[in-house]
Amino acid sequence: MKILVIEDEAPIVRALERGFAAHGDLVVSADNGEDGIALAMDRTVDFVLLDISLPGRDGHQVLARIRAVRPEVPVLMLTARDDLENKVSALNAGADDYVTKPFAFEELLARMGALGRRAEPTGSQLEAGDLRVNLLSHRVWRGGKEIELSSREFALLEFLMRNPRQVLSRQQILSAVWDYAFDPGSNVLNVYVRYLRSKIDRSGEPSLISTVRGVGYRFDPPADSQSSS
Repeated sequence: MKILVIEDEAPIVRALERGFAAHGDLVVSADNGEDGIALAMDRTVDFVLLDISLPGRDGHQVLARIRAVRPEVPVLMLTARDDLENKVSALNAGADDYVTKPFAFEELLARMGALGRRAEPTGSQLEAGDLRVNLLSHRVWRGGKEIELSSREFALLEFLMRNPRQVLSRQQILSAVWDYAFDPGSNVLNVYVRYLRSKIDRSGEPSLISTVRGVGYRFDPPADSQSSS
């Protein structure tokens, strides 16, 4: 997991880096609000730990910007203030949870684990064998390796995976993915299927996307897997 720590107290950042490294997690950090916002826009960041008191933009302002662009990413606020007003303020601003400094690292891990489970609700993923799609973060993996897809490639893959083993006509796919009555004579679908195959298929194995001549395409998961939503 890639964790962003937005905190201006260097000893806390170092302690968190050591703790998360021991669990196999990667930490990136920023010591001010502006840099924190910039790093949070990176969609490879899986979790944000955000201090309320920061130089420049404070934690509430940073949180507002993160929520505007990445509403799905879990954000846990760090606060040195133990009063009810500040805790309620953090939650009302869009934080998923908070911890009060000083905190035990074990408690922080437990709270992060709970938030991570809530951030992956039933229906947020599609799976076919070792191909996994997260519908909230728009991220795709095969065999644990992340695959970079454009927004259109992602939409095409999602539509195919939601209709496994079904022959989908060109017009069905064009209408669903391009969202309007696209010229059925256009080769745009052929092009994007080729792009997608080059990214999700494995050399020497059958393609997950079969061409049905004169009709369209069919998504064929491995025989021992089931697509789910």
